[in-house]
Amino acid sequence: MTEVELIKRSVLFGNPERTSVQISPDGKHLSFLAPDEGFLNVWVAPVSDPAAARVVTNDHVRGIRIYRWAHNSEYLIYMQDSGGDENWNVFTIEVATNEIANLTPFKDVAAHIAGASVRHPDDILLSINDRDPRYHDLYRANVRTGELELLAENTDGFSGYVTDQDLKVRLAERMTEDGGSEVLAPDGDGWEKIITIPPDDNLTTGVHGFDSSGRVIYLSDSRDRDTGALTSLDLETGELTVLAEDPRADVSDLMIHPISRTPEAVAFTYERKRWVVLDESVRGDLDYLATVADGEVEVVSRTDADDFWVVAYLLDDGPVAYYLYDREAQAASYLFSSRPELESLPLVKMHPVVVTARDGLEMVCYLSLPSGSNPGGEARPQSPVPMVLYVHGGPWARDRWGYDPYHQLFANRGYAVLSVNYRTSTGFGKDFANAGRLEWGGKMQDDLTDAVEWAVTEGIAIRERVAIMGGSYGGYATLAGLTMTPELYACGVDIVGPSNLITLLETVPPYWTPIIETFTTRMGDHRTEEGRALLKSRSPLTFVDQIRRPLLIGQGANDPRVKQSESDQIIEAMTSRGIPVTYVLYPDEGHGFARPENRLAFNAVAEAFLAEFLGGRKQPVGDDFAGSSITVPVGAGQFEDVSGSLGESG
Repeated sequence: MTEVELIKRSVLFGNPERTSVQISPDGKHLSFLAPDEGFLNVWVAPVSDPAAARVVTNDHVRGIRIYRWAHNSEYLIYMQDSGGDENWNVFTIEVATNEIANLTPFKDVAAHIAGASVRHPDDILLSINDRDPRYHDLYRANVRTGELELLAENTDGFSGYVTDQDLKVRLAERMTEDGGSEVLAPDGDGWEKIITIPPDDNLTTGVHGFDSSGRVIYLSDSRDRDTGALTSLDLETGELTVLAEDPRADVSDLMIHPISRTPEAVAFTYERKRWVVLDESVRGDLDYLATVADGEVEVVSRTDADDFWVVAYLLDDGPVAYYLYDREAQAASYLFSSRPELESLPLVKMHPVVVTARDGLEMVCYLSLPSGSNPGGEARPQSPVPMVLYVHGGPWARDRWGYDPYHQLFANRGYAVLSVNYRTSTGFGKDFANAGRLEWGGKMQDDLTDAVEWAVTEGIAIRERVAIMGGSYGGYATLAGLTMTPELYACGVDIVGPSNLITLLETVPPYWTPIIETFTTRMGDHRTEEGRALLKSRSPLTFVDQIRRPLLIGQGANDPRVKQSESDQIIEAMTSRGIPVTYVLYPDEGHGFARPENRLAFNAVAEAFLAEFLGGRKQPVGDDFAGSSITVPVGAGQFEDVSGSLGESG
């Protein structure tokens, strides 16, 4: 196998050049996130001259990741927390003056953008838990004046509200004790239940929103079927209509008209995304856009007049390409790509593969191979290679086809990379999701074991050189892999993964109270003796003395979901038993590493760690610790790359 150019971590994990591209509702401006002094900020440019963009925000601490336009096209709205604590504030920016105002200047409060309407261009909806940390009330905020108006005080344990285009509260959602949920409508001083969602359907059924008439709501709906179909419910007649469905996949995306709020196309994603046109008025547009560039087409932003679209083309072996599409002229003009440096690099393809678990369950997986290892382009190398099993978080989420920096990094270093949609992953119907009920550390972990065995049997992976790595649930799976199947993996990398499922559930953020039954009915109930016994039997901490392989743990000190104590307690248990471990801790991060300097630093450590135990290539740490808050409280001396670089960076 011919060695290819070593791709720099900074290219894969540093800030994109431009991302999150949007067009203002009036069609006069483009906006995007781009670096300013190394931090992502919002930039705005005339549509006619994207090169004339100017920065309109001034975040030089963490960078901005979430923003949107107000419908008046004069203000932008963005969210920011402090050190990854997820206590979000919501800010406005007046584009003409760059004046910034904090709509929610509250301490230890999590505010979220909850909606907007073209009919009320100066207003947005916010959900804020300032009254009771467990429950979010719904407010209407004026972006010009900052005035907040309480629309709904959440004293009924609702998990959320649904409003119409007049910003009127029309529905509320609430979980039931059995793990199901219900959708209710205001009825005088109370609430009337209009939709019941059984526990088996709760991950695959939910409300998308109202059309402009306020009479019809659209749902993903798996009731009376396996997969989540797109349905419409007429609230006046009670008529439920199936608009589109797929026997293998749930609704994964909707294309909704900006004014009528009716779905024009719906996507289903099994191995790859597939769009189904519902409104013939956009068929010609989508047919044309499919001819413009390679990649999966995504309409990411639209004007209120619906005359211009921002379109993104997603690849597995290249950056996102953005185009501005003029509907009347049916012409798309290239804007820029998210990471131009990637365009000349030896990136690899991502292969969808279906792996069968021991009980016959079919799992959609994604495999990337080292460049040059499969000259024919098939999803098999000429000879087995070391492998990284990269496990997604959630776990009620899924892996998808597309560009993934970890797949590219590890493939470039000489590893196969396999991502598995293990049972309970969402998107594949309720039977698949429910097959993981009470199976943390059980059949869900068996699925990962079976995927490794498949890769070895298929001649993809070298049995003695397989690593497991992941974040959040993927971090848990890493710990479970090293404790419950201690001989299977050569090493593991856990990022913000829980080690004790009981303490995990006892310390979730207070605002998860309305959805706690999702966890207790699908993991085990920490409030009952039987549930605690199950959770203990599935906790890696219980089996810490079984660890035989090297372990690297990364943690954010401010993580509100998986507290630092989850990492601390397994570190303490390992060190007290003399089991070696390396612990990387960031004092200014939360559930994952948002600051590019911290991402670079951790991935430098992870790369050196994997090279040590899998034997792949590595880029020296170099100056990738510069500007990072990285600390290594335990195990820094186990790797010369780490201890030396820490000494150099002070």
